[in-house]
Amino acid sequence: MALEWVVLSYAAGAEAIMLLLLTIPGLDPLRKGLIAVTRNLLKPFLSIVPFCLFLLMDIYWKYETRPTCESAESCPPSEHLRHQKSIMKSQRNALLIASALFFYWLLYSVTGLVVKVEQLNKRVEKLKAQD
Repeated sequence: MALEWVVLSYAAGAEAIMLLLLTIPGLDPLRKGLIAVTRNLLKPFLSIVPFCLFLLMDIYWKYETRPTCESAESCPPSEHLRHQKSIMKSQRNALLIASALFFYWLLYSVTGLVVKVEQLNKRVEKLKAQD
């Protein structure tokens, strides 16, 4: 199960890096190539959405089937510690899911805006050339 979380964290990291490269000013010579690469990767990265939903359902299932430790007397300290670690891991993984989905949405939106800006810049240059 740990491999799935590693894959999701790498995907979220790749999305964040691409988003950073698209929004950093001063990379105009590389921008066309970055836009092309990002637009080609948006469809494969869309598979993150159902993958995140699957992992979210896994967290929910683990939450529903976990043993309960209501009081300190009902379970030993080792079991109580394991229960607390499980809750912390679930919260960390839910945050990773949210960040991966958020980065995908941002990458999709920013890529669309950058493409529109490029198209508008071409129109402006074309109109200036006509005058």
